[in-house]
Amino acid sequence: MMFPSKLFLSMMQLSIIASRLGACRAFAPHGRTGVGCTAAASSTTTPFSTPVVALSPPSVVLDRVFDVDRRPIILFDGVCNMCNNAVNTAIDWDPSGKLRFAALQSNVGRALLQYHGRSADDISSIVLVTPEGAYIKSDAILGIAESLNPLPMLPMRPFARLAVIVVPQFLRDLIYDGVADNRYRIMGKRDECRFDADGEFADRFVDDSLAIS
Repeated sequence: MMFPSKLFLSMMQLSIIASRLGACRAFAPHGRTGVGCTAAASSTTTPFSTPVVALSPPSVVLDRVFDVDRRPIILFDGVCNMCNNAVNTAIDWDPSGKLRFAALQSNVGRALLQYHGRSADDISSIVLVTPEGAYIKSDAILGIAESLNPLPMLPMRPFARLAVIVVPQFLRDLIYDGVADNRYRIMGKRDECRFDADGEFADRFVDDSLAIS
C-alpha cells in the first residue's frame, strides 16, 4: 500500500501527465464576451479600448451562479496551458457533469475571489467554489478529485478522502505550490483565455454575463 504522502504526490503527478495528454479545446482573446476570460473593467476608456462594463457586487454574482445550479465551480488560470489541459481531463473524468468551470481572470471568477476574501487579481491558486464556501490549493484539488472517475470502476473519492485525513495540509500544500509555482515553465502559457467556442460544453462553463449589472 502507498504511503499517504506518496499517494497524494501520485495524484498530482497523474494530473500533470493527464494534462500533457489533453488538447486545449478552445481559447479566445482577452475581452471577448461570453464564457471564459474578459479584460478587467477599467474606469476609463480610449477609442481603441474595451468599453467599460458595469459589474455587479460579488455577493450578487455569487447568488446568480448558484441560483438554479448548485454544482461546484472550479476557478482555473485561463492562460495556463497545464491548467486548461487539466480542465479537459476533468471534463473527461466527470462524464455526469458534476463540476463547472470559470477562469480566474473572468468577471465571474474575479467576483467569486473577492467574495471569499481574496484579491480579484490573485491567480496563484486553483479555487473550488461551492454554495457553502471556497477551497484553495491541495484542499481544492482533493475536493475536485472526489467528483472524478478516471475509469468506470475506479472513482477517486476514496483516495482523495484518505489523503485529506492522513497527509498533513502543510505537506499537501507544499507539493501543490511546487507544481503551481512552476506551471508556466512546465507547459507554458498563452496570451489568450479559454471559452467554450462551439458550445459543446455550454453547461460546464459559467456564463460570464452573470457578473454584469
